[in-house]
Amino acid sequence: MDCIVVQGGKKLSGEVTVSGAKNSALAIMAATLLTGGTHRIAGVPALRDITTMKRLLGHLGAGVEGSDQLEIVTDAIETFEAPYDLVKTMRASFLVLGPLVARFGRAVVSLPGGCAIGVRPVDMHIKAFEAMGVTVAIDKGYVHAACDELKGARILFDMPTVGGTENIMMAATLAKGTTVIENAAREPEIVDLACALRNMGARIEGDGTDRITIQGVRELTPLSHTVMPDRIEAGTLMVAAGITGGTVVIKNCPVPVMGSTIDKLREIGLIIEEGQNELRVSRNGALRHVEVTTNPHPGFPTDMQAQIMALLTLADGTSIIRETIFENRFIHVAELDRMGANIKVEHDTAIIAGAQTLQGTTVMATDLRASASLILAGLAAQGTTVVSRVYHLDRGYDRLEKKLQGLGADIHREKEKQQ
Repeated sequence: MDCIVVQGGKKLSGEVTVSGAKNSALAIMAATLLTGGTHRIAGVPALRDITTMKRLLGHLGAGVEGSDQLEIVTDAIETFEAPYDLVKTMRASFLVLGPLVARFGRAVVSLPGGCAIGVRPVDMHIKAFEAMGVTVAIDKGYVHAACDELKGARILFDMPTVGGTENIMMAATLAKGTTVIENAAREPEIVDLACALRNMGARIEGDGTDRITIQGVRELTPLSHTVMPDRIEAGTLMVAAGITGGTVVIKNCPVPVMGSTIDKLREIGLIIEEGQNELRVSRNGALRHVEVTTNPHPGFPTDMQAQIMALLTLADGTSIIRETIFENRFIHVAELDRMGANIKVEHDTAIIAGAQTLQGTTVMATDLRASASLILAGLAAQGTTVVSRVYHLDRGYDRLEKKLQGLGADIHREKEKQQ
C-alpha cells in the first residue's frame, strides 16, 4: 500500500493545469449506455474511479479504449447487471441504472458503496423511477428495475441530489413524453452532463437551475464531448498556494463556477486574480479567521470543506465550519489535531482555534478529501508528514503529488513500511 511523504516548508510557485472533473466524467461515461455506437470523451482524468467505471462498462459488454481520450463502443451490451464487487467501491456506478432501464427496459444494480463520510441513500432515485413507470424491487442488496415503457413524469426531490438528478435526467431522454425534475441539483457537473446529452440529440432545458425539463426522444446518437475541468482540484491547488504562502497560476480552471470557493478564500486572505480560464493565487500576510457553511451549489462545496479546514488551522483567531451535507465528514479532524491543530467538533460544527505552526507526523487518510487536507497540512508543517492509505486520494485526484512537485513541493510517493 502506498503512502505520501511531505517535507513541509516549501513555498509553491509556478504553473499547474487542472485535470478533467471526476464527477462529470463518470456520469458521461454512464450516459454512453443510452445508445449503440462509438462514443468519444476527451479530458478524462487518470483516477481509480475512472478505471472502475471502465471495468463496469466492460463487464456490461462495452468496448473501452484510451486514457485521457476514451473511445467507448456500446453496440453489444450483453448483460444488464452491475455486480457488487464493482459497485461497492464507487457510488457513481449506480448511475448505470437510468441508462440501462431507458434503453433496454431492465437493469439489476447493486446498492452502492464509496467513501465512509455518511449515509447517502438512493431512495430518492427509486421513487423517481417508480413515478416514471418502473417496477423496482430490492433483493439481497440489489436493485431490480424493469418497465415496458418509460414515461415522462413530474419528479419532486425531497432535497437536491446530484446522483438522483443525473440518473433521472439520463433516463428521461428516452422516456415517452416530458419529465420535469423539481428541486433538481444545480452542480456544474450536471450542466456538463446535460451538454453531453444534448450532443447526443437529447432535449433538455433548465440544467443549472432547480427545475430541469426533459422532452423524451425516440433515439439518441453517440456522444462526442470534452469533460469540464475539476473545480475541486482547482480549489485544492488554490489552498496549496495559500497554505504555503506561495504564488501559483492555475490553468484550465473553471472560474465561472467557483464563485463560493474564490470568495471564501479571498475572505481568508488569499490574493486571487481571475483570468478567462485561469487563476493566479498568492498570499501577502496572515490568514484570517472566517465562518464557513457547506451547502449545495452554488453554496460552498462540501468537497472543499476538509481542505479549507487545513488552511484555517493556521489562521489568526477562531474559525467555524458547519457541515450541512454529510454527517460524518469531520473524521479528518483527529488527524489534523495530531499535527498540532486545535479543533473541537460539536455535532455538525467544527471550531478551529488557529495555531502558530503545524508539526509533521504520521497520519492516516480516511476518505478522498481528507487525504487532500492532510497533504495540504503537510506542505505547511514543520518536518516530515507521512500520509498513509492514499488509495482514497487516487480515487479523485489525478497525480496530485506530481503536480505539487512541479510547483516546488518536497513530496513523493513510496510503499508503506510494514509494522
